[in-house]
Amino acid sequence: MRKTILFILLAALTVGCAQRAFTPAERALILESDSLMYVTTIDVAADSAILRTPSVDLTAAELSSPVLQVLLDKMLYTVQDPSQDGVGIAAPQVGLNKRIVCVQRFDKPGEPFECYLNAHLDSLGGEIAVGPEGCLSVPGKRGLVPRHTRVQIRYVAPGTAEERTEAVEGFTAVIFQHEIDHLDGILYTDRADSVFVNDR
Repeated sequence: MRKTILFILLAALTVGCAQRAFTPAERALILESDSLMYVTTIDVAADSAILRTPSVDLTAAELSSPVLQVLLDKMLYTVQDPSQDGVGIAAPQVGLNKRIVCVQRFDKPGEPFECYLNAHLDSLGGEIAVGPEGCLSVPGKRGLVPRHTRVQIRYVAPGTAEERTEAVEGFTAVIFQHEIDHLDGILYTDRADSVFVNDR
């Protein structure tokens, strides 16, 4: 009887550990940071290592954790802060190799910022157009980058844990490509036809 109880307790402990949402270091990064999070840049070796590491999907426990909403709120605050003034941000840019992006939806009324969990590109389509891009993690530079004009994204919607797919076109499709590249350890400079100093 004693062995059975011990086995049950150990099994429960193992399951509890496996389902833990975020590591202690990740929780500290999220909860102890200001609303304006530190943005990783390629100029710092430790940051560059994070930016070049492919990100992983959020676990079920992470998707249901209240810590996730804190992270999303801080990512949105950071990307919209005048000091950053971006149109998108990915979790590696705030130090977390999780498949999360926040994107300004220029294709929707009011051009809202929205967050996408476990974000993946399922397909690329339309024409390929070359356009200017910059990046919060590549300060002081811009580049001319060829991108598809249409994408299909797959993601989990915040708050519902519902997996969805969506077709996106135009400039917003370019933003999704840029941000989801971050999740795969790719920077726009890897795809650019040319990169130059941003003098504005």
